[in-house]
Amino acid sequence: MTEKPTPTERFETRAARAGINRDPGYNSVVAPICVSATFIREDATKPGGFDYARTNNPTRQVFADAVTALEGGAGTVATTSGMAAIDLLFNDLPIGARIVAAHDCYGGTHRLLDARAQGGRFSVDYVDCTDLAALAAALESPAHLLLLETPSNPRIRITDLEAAAKLGKAAGAIVAVDNTVLSPALQRPLELGADVVVSSATKLINGHSDMIGGVLTAKDPDHAERYAWWANAAGTGAAAFDCFLALRGLRTLPLRAKAQSDTALKIAQFLDAHPHVLHVDYPGLASHPGHEIAKRQQSAFGPLLAFEVKGGLDGGAKILRQLNLFTLAQSLGGAESLINVPALMTHKAMTQEARDKAGVKDGLLRISAGLEAAEDLIADLDQALQALD
Repeated sequence: MTEKPTPTERFETRAARAGINRDPGYNSVVAPICVSATFIREDATKPGGFDYARTNNPTRQVFADAVTALEGGAGTVATTSGMAAIDLLFNDLPIGARIVAAHDCYGGTHRLLDARAQGGRFSVDYVDCTDLAALAAALESPAHLLLLETPSNPRIRITDLEAAAKLGKAAGAIVAVDNTVLSPALQRPLELGADVVVSSATKLINGHSDMIGGVLTAKDPDHAERYAWWANAAGTGAAAFDCFLALRGLRTLPLRAKAQSDTALKIAQFLDAHPHVLHVDYPGLASHPGHEIAKRQQSAFGPLLAFEVKGGLDGGAKILRQLNLFTLAQSLGGAESLINVPALMTHKAMTQEARDKAGVKDGLLRISAGLEAAEDLIADLDQALQALD
C-alpha cells in the first residue's frame, strides 16, 4: 500500500501525510518500525525489495521517500548523522578533487573537510560565499564540489543560492547545500539550482532532540543511486527507530518551523534594541545584509540567531548563569529553546585563525528558538541581560 503525493498537494499536506498508509502487511495507518536485520529471499537469483538492513530497511525507505517528496528530488539517502550525509558527498569524489566550501560552515563540517584534505583525499578552498565576486574568483579554476551553507551556522549569513549555483555549475562542480538550519519547510535548494541538499535530520526535521540522523537528497536519479551505493558500501544507513522518530517529527515540521521562526524574529528584534547587545545576526531584521535575499529564497527566516554582548566571553558567561528557560546545549531546531557558545562548543574544533575568518568570536552566543511562548523567552533574556548592568 503506497500513498503517492499528487503534484497539486501543498507542502503542509505532504508533510502531514508522511509515511501514512504505507503498511502493506497489516494496513496500519502509521508506518511500523521494522527492526529486522535481514529479509527472506524467495529466490536466490532474484533479490526482493529488501535483503539486508545495511542496504535498506522498510522504515528507512518510508522516511527517505517522504523527504524526497518534500525536497522535490529524485531520491534520498537517510544516514546515521548529518555528518555522515556530508561525508557521502566526499565519498563520491575522485582522489585529488577540488572542493570550494563556505568559510563559515558548521564547525563539524570544517573539521571533516580539514581532516580529509590533510590526509590527501582532496583539496579545499574556503570562500566567503556571500561575496559573489570572491566566489566567482575561486571558481575560475575547475572544481568538483561547491559546498554551500545558508543560513550559515552560527553567523546566519545568507548566500544567494541561484547565483552561487550558476557559478558552481559553470566551473563543473556538483552544487550541494547544507539546509540544516531551515529544512525543506523553509527553503528548497533543489528548486534554486542546487544538485544535492543535505541536512542533519536531528535538527528541525525531527524537531524533538531525541535522535541522530542525516538526509541527502539528489535532484538527478543517477546521483541518488550513487550516493545510495556509497551509503551501503560504507554502512552509514540510518537505524529503523531513528527513521521512525524523524518521520514522526516530519509530520509537524511546517507548523514547528513557522512558529519557531516567528519566535526567533521577536527575540532578534528585542535583542537588537537592547543597550547591552553589540549586534544581532538574524536575516529577519531589515538591517541584516542578507535580508532581501532571504526574503526571496526562504519562506521564513528560521529558528536560529546569534548575538554578541558587551564584555565578550565574561559578559556571555554572566548571562548564561542567569537564564532559566534556555538550556545551555549544542544542537538546534528542537521544541526546546537552546543557547550555546559556538567558540567553546559547536565550533571549537576549528582553529583560532579559522574562527577569526568566519567571525566566530569568543563572546558570540547562538540561540535556537523553541516552541515556548516568545514573551516568556524574551522576559528570561531581559532579566539575564541585567547581569551586565
